[in-house]
Amino acid sequence: MKLSEFDYNLPEELIAQEPSEPRDHSRLLVLNKKNGKIQHHTFYEITDYLHRGDVLVVNNSRVFPARLFGHRKDTGGKVEILLNKKTTVAHSVVPAKAGIQESESSIWEVMGKNLKTGAEIIFNNSKLEAVVIEKNGKMAKIKFNLNNECFFSEVNKIGHTPLPPYIKKDDTKKDQTDYQTVYAKPVGSAAAPTAGLHFTKKLLKQIKDKGIDIVEVTLHVGLGTFAPIKTEQIEDHKIHSEYYVVIQSEIEKIIKAKKEGRRIIAVGTTSTRVLETIFSPKNDELKTKNFSGWTEIFIYPGYKFRCIDGLITNFHLPKSSLLMLASAFTNKKNIDQAYEEAIKKKYRFFSYGDAMLII
Repeated sequence: MKLSEFDYNLPEELIAQEPSEPRDHSRLLVLNKKNGKIQHHTFYEITDYLHRGDVLVVNNSRVFPARLFGHRKDTGGKVEILLNKKTTVAHSVVPAKAGIQESESSIWEVMGKNLKTGAEIIFNNSKLEAVVIEKNGKMAKIKFNLNNECFFSEVNKIGHTPLPPYIKKDDTKKDQTDYQTVYAKPVGSAAAPTAGLHFTKKLLKQIKDKGIDIVEVTLHVGLGTFAPIKTEQIEDHKIHSEYYVVIQSEIEKIIKAKKEGRRIIAVGTTSTRVLETIFSPKNDELKTKNFSGWTEIFIYPGYKFRCIDGLITNFHLPKSSLLMLASAFTNKKNIDQAYEEAIKKKYRFFSYGDAMLII
């Protein structure tokens, strides 16, 4: 399929700059995945479409303040980085600079400005320091002088909420709450699993009281979620990898529900990626244990879903892998019509925008 088939024109004023308040008062477009029928609701009315026995699967990864500011030690030039994920490099390429001890250090993949291999960085109002050990286009690998709890303690002091580039404002203290699901737990995401932003604790209680199971998985969302696809044939695209963890008891709940013919409804493309990775054919004999690893699953039209029966998602960027996943779950014609209707009805798009239920 051609990348151009997943393009559409979006008026700039429909890109949400702030979330709905309360968050479950965002709008909800309900799309019938089989016949393409569209209905318009408010998100808290989603309970009307969830049945007793359904399993709602949420991604409980917590966003951390991954945007850091500092300056180069050699030139004094300003530096801005976005932490993506912890990583490693060959020992031979790590420069012995900045007094960084191997046992106390950590290496991160970052996106940054004003970075150069070998440059030492001092971060504003912090004891955090780093040295650039690899540079590849906009991405780099940086070795920090702190690791684990000490590292995150400093990041939490000086970091900023990593709002997406299409939100044209400086982050505020309020964004630390707004750009976070109410059920977030393990720290690790550089971007929010945004479909979950619409839920309130009150709404989740109503869902549980209706007899719907809520299962938690963890996928740490990386900056690759915003990476544009550049290959004209989408099949040639190599998608980003993201780390996931699912504990055995949660997997067993999903397996039991599927055996009993109950529906699995994923909250977001991130939860979907986890579930479809775990339930891939190569894992048929491995589902009754804890799962963790890196997923590189790329879902686009033609993909045969093995786990999910419903999808709650936001309205995604043109030419994005997320839009392709939503198109695969129903079909491209239905998604095209839904997006056309959403634009006509002035729905709010992207991370802080409105939601869609495909079921």
